[in-house]
Parts: sequence; structure tokens; C-alpha cells
Amino acid sequence: MDAYVEEIRKLKNKFSGLEIHHIDRDNNVGADVLSKLGSTRAAIPPGVFVHELHHPSVKVQSQQATDEEAPAIVREVLMVEEDWRIQFIDFIKEFKLPPHVDAKSAEAAHIIRQSKGFVLVSDNLYKRSTSDILMKCVTLEEGKDILREIHEGVCGNYVASRTLVGKAYRLGFFWPTAVSDAEDLVR
Repeated sequence: MDAYVEEIRKLKNKFSGLEIHHIDRDNNVGADVLSKLGSTRAAIPPGVFVHELHHPSVKVQSQQATDEEAPAIVREVLMVEEDWRIQFIDFIKEFKLPPHVDAKSAEAAHIIRQSKGFVLVSDNLYKRSTSDILMKCVTLEEGKDILREIHEGVCGNYVASRTLVGKAYRLGFFWPTAVSDAEDLVR
């Protein structure tokens, strides 16, 4: 994002004026539709034109050049967690276990047993609840965002962690770390 902000700063003197307006999430329907279009690979609605980028539109300096020019730069290390849904999607689609799991191990049996509670609907993973209602499986980050929205009052202000998780489940979302995420948020 820093590279894009820098590009905007380079271009701002080329315009006669620049206004930035904050749009509430509730009124940002257009951006929501476009983001869902990109993430679900759904059919493109009429009037929307898609231009696929096969490389970043802004050049990011290489790490080596950055190290030579400014040795005092602090490096950030980001942990990328593997999407928890992939092992279930792969098993449901192709009966394929993760590469690090032995087919006869207890972990393989655990994945096979748990996958029976999931359903794949047009490449989207859903968890079957105890009342046979399908809950959409979301990433851990999306789940934390859902809890944050509920806790901050979008869906009513709830303080208890179990209440937050119950509300998220009733909204139709599922992820495996919901309870611990809610406890961390409330704390």
C-alpha cells in the first residue's frame, strides 16, 4: 500500500484539487459488490468492465536496492497462515490429504472425520450446523473482522465472548478459532 500512496503523492500536484471523502461501510455497496466479484469469481454483471492485471501496477523497490540505499530501514516479517479451508476442500473434491499428512496417521483420520461436516457448494465451503443450516466458512482474518464488527456495535454491542461467537454463527459464518478469537477481542 505504501507504494500506491507514494504514487498518489507524486501525482497530486498534477490536479487542480483533491478531495478525499470517507464513505461508511453501509453506503459502500459498489465497492462491496466489486470485491465479492473478485473473490468469488462470480459472473460479471452488465455495465461492469474488468481489466485483469497480471503484474503490480506500481513498481516496488527490490529489497537489495533498499538495503544499499538506506541501511537503517526496519524490516517487517509477516506470517502468512495457510487457509484452514484448503485441506477440507481438497479432501471433499479429490479425496486428497495435505502433503505432510500420512494417509494412515491419526491426523488423516481426523481430517476425514471432520470433512463429513462440511459441504462444497460451487467452490465455496460451508459447515453444516447441528440444525442442518449451512454456515459459510471464512478465513481466520475474515472471522476476526466479523467479530470486531459485532463487538463494535454494527449488529448490537455484546461484551461476552460466547455471545459474540453465537451472533457470528447465527449470521451464518464459521471458522475454527472463533471462540479463542472472541476471547482475545473481549480481553
